[in-house]
Parts: sequence; structure tokens; C-alpha cells
Amino acid sequence: MFKGSLVALITPFKDGSIDRKSLKALIDFHVENGTDAIVVAGTTGESATLTFPEHEELINLAVEYADKRIPVVAGTGANATHEAIALTKSAEKAGADGSLQIVPYYNKPTQEGIYQHFKAICEETNLPLILYNIPSRTGVDMLPETFARLYSDFPNVIGIKEATGNVARVSEMINLTNPDVVILSGDDALTLPMMAVGAKGVISVANNLVPKDIAEMCRLALDGRFEEARKIHDKYWELFKVLFIETNPIPVKTAAYLMGLIEDIEMRLPLYYMKEENEEKLKEVLKKYGLIK
Repeated sequence: MFKGSLVALITPFKDGSIDRKSLKALIDFHVENGTDAIVVAGTTGESATLTFPEHEELINLAVEYADKRIPVVAGTGANATHEAIALTKSAEKAGADGSLQIVPYYNKPTQEGIYQHFKAICEETNLPLILYNIPSRTGVDMLPETFARLYSDFPNVIGIKEATGNVARVSEMINLTNPDVVILSGDDALTLPMMAVGAKGVISVANNLVPKDIAEMCRLALDGRFEEARKIHDKYWELFKVLFIETNPIPVKTAAYLMGLIEDIEMRLPLYYMKEENEEKLKEVLKKYGLIK
């Protein structure tokens, strides 16, 4: 369920609210194009700017619109443990298939604090949990030993989205756990290198735009057909790079709007529209791939 190509789904807004019509269209788009699961209310989904009721609404809508056609992983992490527990319980009640749990941000907890945070969540839910390590966003790095301890102690910790940019982390964590651990890339540019040493897939930003090809690349890699997978990786290298020309999800949301995947480009402050010169670079790359005219 949690292998292959998972999309870090953008959250469409319109007139200050969740754009339900566009959200449903996005989920249908991923069902039709072979995405393995959708991840809602993650960093790419602007979770940090969602109100608590919106967070719950987004997850409920995603489960409803997916209608069991595609697994839904709900981003329910928070930097306050009690909030993460409340969001996770709500997602479980809504019928989500799993939860993405970011390492607490800004607080900069110790490794023991990280362990106790996730321990408290594990004890309050039966959902499968994918932990999310992204030090550039959180300010703290969950070390492989801490992840391995959680993986060993709690059966519902099934894996990790690893976004340190360090491919060696995959081998390190496999050696501390087992080859079946679900390690997912948090960076499209590193998906194939990480899968070559044992990762099981990606929670992908680029998948918002080219889901069929990202899913195929992951399937080929899981089958050990790396030469064929590398052709797709090489093909989309420029797209992987340009989607991070400004803070994620600004470029991917702009691209989705330009491609007509969402009705409005609306983002939540402090995220703001792209600089004109960067938007032009984005458009050039999208035109190269035939994604816009």
C-alpha cells in the first residue's frame, strides 16, 4: 500500500477556502494515472497554514473523494504532541489508510524527545505511521538510531519519508532494521538513487504534474529494471530542479494552475506568488515537456 509513487498532494484553495471541486479533480487525476497513494495535508499541501477545522475537512474530503480507489495517507503531524494525537485520531475516524508524521518543528527536541513524541502518538492510534524526517524544515534531524528504535518498539511505525538529501541514510536504516522497512524518498531528484540501495518509493512533488511517468519509474525500480527507470529519471531532471526554484509548493502549485489542474493559483501567506523571472523559467520547462503550450 505504501510503496511506489505517493503524491505529496497540493491543497487547492479558492476565495480563502478549500476548493472542493479542484480537490476532487486532482484525486480523480491520480486514480486515472496510476499513483499508488495520495498524501494530503503534508508540507506540499500547506499544512502549516491550515486551521484545525480545515485540516480535518481536507482529510475527510480526500477520503470521501478517493472512495477506496486509492489509499489516503493523512499528514497529521504537529510540533505539539497533543495536536498531532488529536489530528491523527480524527484521520483514523475519517477512514484514512495511514498517517504521515513530521518530526516536531521549531521546538528542536532531543532524540529522546523525538522518541517520546512518536511513542505518545503510537499509543493513541492503530493507523500505520510513516515518520517524516526533513531537517531543513524542522530544524532537527531524527537520527537513524532513533528511527530504528521506534520501528522496533511500535508495530504501527512502518517506515519513514527521508528528506535529508543523504542517500547513505537508506543503507544505514536498513542495516539497523530490516530490508522490508518502508523508506520513501522526500526528494524527486534522489528517488532513483535511494531506490537503488533499498528505498521503496517516493512521496513526490513532481507527481502532482506527471503522475503516470513517476509511477512507472518507481515500478521499474521496484522490479530491478534500473536502466529503464533511469531513462525516466533523466527525462524529468529539469522538472525536478525547477520545482524547487522557489520554496515548495510555490512552483508546483503555479505549474498545476498553468496546466489547468486547479482552478485558482491561490496560496496562503506567507507563501506568495513566484517572481516573474522564476515563473518564466518554470514555463519554459513545462513547455519543453509539453505540459503547457
